[in-house]
Amino acid sequence: MITLKSPREIEAMEKAGAALAGMHLGIREFIKPGISSWKIEEFARKYFKAAGAKAEQIGFEGYKYATCVSVNDEICHGFPRKNLILKKGDLVKVDTVVSVDGFFSDSCWSYAVGEVKPEIQKLMDVTKKALFLGIDQCVPGNRIGDIGAVIQHYTEDENGYGDVREFVGHGIQPTMHEDPMVPHYGEHGQGLRLKNGMTITVEPMINTGTWEADTSDPSGWLAKTADGGWSCQYEHTLVITNDGPKILTSQDPEADAKYLYDDNYAQYLEHYGKIAREIAEQFK
Repeated sequence: MITLKSPREIEAMEKAGAALAGMHLGIREFIKPGISSWKIEEFARKYFKAAGAKAEQIGFEGYKYATCVSVNDEICHGFPRKNLILKKGDLVKVDTVVSVDGFFSDSCWSYAVGEVKPEIQKLMDVTKKALFLGIDQCVPGNRIGDIGAVIQHYTEDENGYGDVREFVGHGIQPTMHEDPMVPHYGEHGQGLRLKNGMTITVEPMINTGTWEADTSDPSGWLAKTADGGWSCQYEHTLVITNDGPKILTSQDPEADAKYLYDDNYAQYLEHYGKIAREIAEQFK
C-alpha cells in the first residue's frame, strides 16, 4: 500500500534522515586503510544510541547488524566483518536504515579508502551523478520508469557500466520497505505515476562490468558482481513534492540547498553531526 505523507510526517522523516546522515559524516572522519569493516559497525551502534536512533536492520529477516558494509566487488548486503581489513584503494559501501520516534530513513554512501585508482573514482562520480539524475525525475506526474530510464541511459549507454537489476529502490514509511518498487533501469513513461507526498528511495548500484549479480554466498545476504568487477552505490531517501524532489538524508545542506524540504534540516544535521564527530574521535 502506498501512503501519501502529511507535512507532519515528512518533518519527522526529515529528522530521522538527518540522524542517519550524521552517521555518514562520522564515518568519513575515521575510515582509512588498516581498520576492519567491523569498526564501522561499532561506531554506528554507539552513535545511534547517543543520537536516539534505532538501527532498524537489526533483526530484519534475521539480519544481525546495524550496517551493511560491502567492499569492492560486493554489491550490497555485506556483513561488517572483524577479519575484513580495509586497504588503500578499496571502495566501501555503507548502507543502513534507522528510525527516530517511529519514522524511517534509508541511505547508502560510498567511500574511497585512501586514494583510489582513477577508474574507480570515475565509477564513484558517475554513480553519484546517476543518483541525482534519478532524483530530478521525482516530480508529480512523472512515472517510476522515468527514474530508471535516465539512470540506465547515463550509466550504461553513456559510460558503459552495468546497472544492477536484482536490487532496487522502494517506498519507505511506515515501514522500512513499502510500495512502490523503484528500479534504476526502465523506460520513460512506464510504471506508476508519482504523486505529491510519496516517500521513496533512489539507490543506483553501478558496476564496472556486467549488471548481473552473484547471490550464491552461503550467508544468504551478500551479493557480488557476477564477473568480479567493482560496484558502487549511493542512496537517498526523498519526498516528492509539488516544489520538486526533497532529499531527507542530505549530508551537505549547502550543496543540496534546492533539495531541502525546509530550514529545519540543516539544524537537525548540525545537531547529529556534532554527536557523530565526537564519537568518531574515539575510533581514530
